[in-house]
Amino acid sequence: MSSSGTSDLGSILEEIAAEISAHAAEIEASADAKESGLEPGPFGIAVTTIDGETFCGGRADTPFPLQSIAKVFTLEIVLCAMGEQIFKRVGREPSGDPFNSIIDLERTRGIPRNPFVNAGALVTVDAMIEAGCARGAVTDLVKRELGRNVSLDRAVLASEDEGGDLNRAMLSFMRHHDNLRSKPDDVMSAYVRQCAISLDVAELSQASLFLARTRRDGGTEDCQRAMRMRKLLALMMTCGHYDGSGDFALRVGLPAKSGVGGGILAVVPEVASIAVWSPNLDQHGNSILGVRALEMLVHHTGWSVFGPPAPRHNS
Repeated sequence: MSSSGTSDLGSILEEIAAEISAHAAEIEASADAKESGLEPGPFGIAVTTIDGETFCGGRADTPFPLQSIAKVFTLEIVLCAMGEQIFKRVGREPSGDPFNSIIDLERTRGIPRNPFVNAGALVTVDAMIEAGCARGAVTDLVKRELGRNVSLDRAVLASEDEGGDLNRAMLSFMRHHDNLRSKPDDVMSAYVRQCAISLDVAELSQASLFLARTRRDGGTEDCQRAMRMRKLLALMMTCGHYDGSGDFALRVGLPAKSGVGGGILAVVPEVASIAVWSPNLDQHGNSILGVRALEMLVHHTGWSVFGPPAPRHNS
């Protein structure tokens, strides 16, 4: 995969943002939306290249809560702390069910299907606590990658703490099957805190650039880092959009993780990290305009991990 064309990224992103803005109502109307009657947009996009340069388009400075995108950062922390051991407690397969489904836990006797459904994320947070990491470890990782402080979305903190009954039910179910080590309240507190991390797309693309560094250039530590990135990106590709992951792979072809805050984080190995945001979601909980924008970006750049698109012919 080549990084060719990055010099044109600024104009490409401006063109995408303009087209999305012009056709937002049409794009959202044609999608299987989670809620009907919502005002279309707004939309923001940012790309940070492997050399650290950031390009933006649209509402790139509008903050939004990471929600489930934070699960990627949590898994990185846990893989650093305990490696493959985490996969004894959480699977690595797509679920085929909604992100907050409890049905799959019954089939698997308390072992979540993957780290990105809610149950799997809760187990991953539990493992992070068991490994001795602080409640704010994910916030600290994001701050370290950005080089500055980040804020937490107060509405998410309040709503998740007060309305997390389904997540607490999952914790109880997993504790029944001996797949919970920490106190449920401690897990919920850390989980809600990471969901509430608030960034704009420029900041998200910068904070996640480490995911794009997949090349092995040095010794043992460098090889271990590259292998972690391989695992993270593989899970993002197969599980990052829940029961919409297959459709996303066909349309976009990049490892990515969505969140119900309207954000999507995508990664082009050894080329760039990408963040898009628009709040209106499809039935799978993925940003409608965000998915469309990533599809357009891949068409412009040929960045799909499956190779560049075939040339279009006029009929």
